Amino acid sequence: MMKSNTMLRSLRVSSLFVFALCFLVACGPSREVSREDPNTQTDLSGRWNETDAKMVADEMIGGMLESAWLQRWNQNHDDRPTLIIGPIRNKTMQHIDEEIFIKDIERNLVNSGRVRFVAAADEREALRAERSDQQTHATMESAAQMAQEIGADFMVYGTISSNVQENLEGDKASMFYTVNLELLNIESNVKAWLNEKEIKKIVERSKVSM
Repeated sequence: MMKSNTMLRSLRVSSLFVFALCFLVACGPSREVSREDPNTQTDLSGRWNETDAKMVADEMIGGMLESAWLQRWNQNHDDRPTLIIGPIRNKTMQHIDEEIFIKDIERNLVNSGRVRFVAAADEREALRAERSDQQTHATMESAAQMAQEIGADFMVYGTISSNVQENLEGDKASMFYTVNLELLNIESNVKAWLNEKEIKKIVERSKVSM
C-alpha cells in the first residue's frame, strides 16, 4: 500500500512539473520575424549603420568622379587613373564595421567605369600567394605571370568621426557624424580631391511612467 502511495505522489509531482513547464512556455515572450527590402531605411538606435554607409559612399564617390582632378587626368593621359583604397579610420566611440563602408566605396568606383581599381593590401597578398603557387603546380601556358601588377596612381583615405549630445532629461539626443574622404596622389603626395559629408540624427526616447 505504501509503495502505491509513493507512486501516486510521484505521478502527481510529474504532472505538476509538466503543467508548470507548459505554462511557462505559453507565457514566455513571443518573437516575430519579418523580411524587409534591403534598400529600406531602418534606424533603430540612431547609430551609424549600413544605410549611412551606402548613402555617404554613393554621394561622395559620385562627387569625386565629377571633380576637376579626373578631367585634368583624362586630358593628360591616354588611360584611366588607377585607384586603391587606403585606411578608413573610425574615430567615433562606437563600433563601426569600416569594411561595409569600404566595399560601398569600391563598388561605386569599379562600377562607374571611369577609373581602374586595384586590390587592397590583404587581397594582393592572397593573389601573390596564388601566383607563386601556380609557378610550381600549373602548366606554363596557364600560369599567371609574375611582376605584372598595375601600380595605383591614387589612394582613397578617410575618417569617420562623431559628436553626441543629450539634453538634461536624457530623453533626447543629437547624433552628429562627419565623414571626410581624400584622394592622394601616391607619387607626389598631393591631395587631388577632398570632401566632407555630415549626417545629423535626432533620437527621442519616450519616458516610462511607473
